[in-house]
Amino acid sequence: MVELAYVPRNEDGIATALGVLTQRLGDRVEKGAAIREQHAHTTTWLRNQAPDAVIFPRSTEEVQEIVRICATHRTPVIPFGTGTSLEGHVNAPAGGISLDFSQMDAILQVHAEDMDVVIQPGVTRKALNTHLRDTGLFFPIDPGADASLGGMAATNASGTCAVRYGTMKDNILALKAVLPSGEVIQTAARARKTSAGYDLTRLIVGSEGTLGLITELTLKLQGIPEAMSAATCSFPSVEAACDAVIATFQYGLPVARIELLDALQVKACNAYSKLNLPETPLLLLEFHGTEGAVAEQAALFGEIAGDHGGTGFTFTTREEDRTQLWQARHDAYWASLQLRPGAKGISTDVCVPISQLAHCVAGTQARLAELGMVAPIVGHVGDGNFHTLLLVDMDNPAEIARADEFVGWLNDFAISLDGTCTGEHGIGQGKAKYLERELGPGAMAMMAAIKRGVDPDNIFNPGKMAL
Repeated sequence: MVELAYVPRNEDGIATALGVLTQRLGDRVEKGAAIREQHAHTTTWLRNQAPDAVIFPRSTEEVQEIVRICATHRTPVIPFGTGTSLEGHVNAPAGGISLDFSQMDAILQVHAEDMDVVIQPGVTRKALNTHLRDTGLFFPIDPGADASLGGMAATNASGTCAVRYGTMKDNILALKAVLPSGEVIQTAARARKTSAGYDLTRLIVGSEGTLGLITELTLKLQGIPEAMSAATCSFPSVEAACDAVIATFQYGLPVARIELLDALQVKACNAYSKLNLPETPLLLLEFHGTEGAVAEQAALFGEIAGDHGGTGFTFTTREEDRTQLWQARHDAYWASLQLRPGAKGISTDVCVPISQLAHCVAGTQARLAELGMVAPIVGHVGDGNFHTLLLVDMDNPAEIARADEFVGWLNDFAISLDGTCTGEHGIGQGKAKYLERELGPGAMAMMAAIKRGVDPDNIFNPGKMAL
């Protein structure tokens, strides 16, 4: 089990801040044990560290007021989106207040002609795309879960479409955030590019709530493609599938999504989603464009795949068929749990240069076999990013120790290949001890200096990102 860093608790300050907040907000300061535990719960194996209270703010001004009270009494503030984070981002190791942004869910402005939208942080990606449907526009970042866009920004989420559309940091024009002092900043205008000052937008994006609380986002939008085609192709090995991916990008095919499922993951998806795919390594792709273009792109990929041992290549433009395939991909977590009923799924991710992907995945499979662990693998292979879902008996200390050993080994292995310990899950608490190994002491010192300068009392999400 991951050991969590100790963060000192300011007992008197928290008690005083709670008293003031209760006086101002009444029963909106929720202190029940169940709701507090829910707001520390993450889909991981980290110990639950509950806040002292949960508050649902309704406006930037209300967030300001809450932060100023907490700053006065040095009380931690932990932002909460929908709770889908995987590395302990929402835990409260020093207690304090969890700010749940779910009631700040307004879509404030849609600028269809500029292809951007201004929203509050509690808007989820599905709700936004439903709202935009009649405009012919959509927001492309799809991490799988129906996460809040504020949480996606705070963790620099990405997902299946990142290979074409980038990650959150590539799709945020500007944001509004409340700083630990209670001051509100606007990081940029709606212009598509700027050379004005430090890039504060990208400093806040991915900072996991340690520097500012996002209360508004200005997002880039994309036009809904005229046509989309989905394709599948099976391969004799993970190495062959990865070689086909490299060749696809060298050829210049504009792939919108390209996902790898290892044989064990395909087996799980077949059983759970009622598919009939060959239970060997699989690539699942999607192409966006005109009807002619997506058909041509799919056919070209079929030729490339064939050159690398690919078999059973099929593609479809029928929406119901595409939806079934991608729903199966998004249900991979739940499908995997059926491989070992009663086990807990522990998801971890790494990312390496694409040229190292086959070596990293094959090495990972070999290490899992050595440890005798059941763990299917899926990957956003166009980015070199993949996920391993360890199925662990949490009542077996020896098995937990093996899982912990594996996670540490995988992070170090990826870093040794010029990669990163996390492509999209973020650091939080779970990966904090690997960050200095990846970035080095100089970068960590600079990050710590920024944190001290913005948040000298360390009240914003303390204990995260090794800060």
